[in-house]
Amino acid sequence: MSRRCELTGKGPMSGNNVSHANNKTKRRFLPNLNDVTLQSETLGRGVKLRISAAALRTVDHRGGLDAFLAKAKDEELSTNALKVKKEIVKAQAANA
Repeated sequence: MSRRCELTGKGPMSGNNVSHANNKTKRRFLPNLNDVTLQSETLGRGVKLRISAAALRTVDHRGGLDAFLAKAKDEELSTNALKVKKEIVKAQAANA
């Protein structure tokens, strides 16, 4: 499993541990990833995703998974999230 958010594309960053004596050693800053099941109103079912805590707050702020995916860029989404986005668009077109 990769350490990358499926919705925002946020991944590990690199930097330095800096000691009191100003010694620097390389380190990785990993994103805070959580396995969550988000409900899609259009599909009427839950979708399992591995997303960062910041992405979870953003999904909540935008009004749910459907609204988030409608605004999201396809380049940032994982293949699983892209598949869900296409299903939602297809279901919305069928309902309209």
